[in-house]
Amino acid sequence: MRDPFSPAPEAVGHFAARLAFHTDVADVHAAVHAAPRDGGPGFVLVDSRAPAAWDAGHVPGAVHLPTARIPELAPRLLDPAVPVVVYCWGPGCDGAARAALALARLGHRVKEMLGGFEYWVREGFPVRHGDGALRRAAPDPLVAPEAPACHGTC
Repeated sequence: MRDPFSPAPEAVGHFAARLAFHTDVADVHAAVHAAPRDGGPGFVLVDSRAPAAWDAGHVPGAVHLPTARIPELAPRLLDPAVPVVVYCWGPGCDGAARAALALARLGHRVKEMLGGFEYWVREGFPVRHGDGALRRAAPDPLVAPEAPACHGTC
């Protein structure tokens, strides 16, 4: 390896900070799935993609709030006291980071869902379409573990 490993105390700070700002699709799915029993997931899930992308498919229960419209719509749609998890297309898109920044500037506590909508779909989680239909795809065996799911234990 070309670069040395960081000392453990620096690594603790780095990874603790990452976990404070990021979550993954398995943890979001687990929180949303457990919500009816536990009184809610403890956050609002926000899809920051364009309207055409939302209509093509989105995470059930998500709020549609395109990044460019956050300053205008967030004050009407979101309670600043409730944390927000935001997603966009996937790991090749920084739309969720831009949306998270815009929401943080408005005073929201926010995390980015790593993997975005792409990994939500690839893990075989349910998708709601603009017409209201709910669909569940088969998990991509290259990214989704066979049962039991990871849920932070990988």
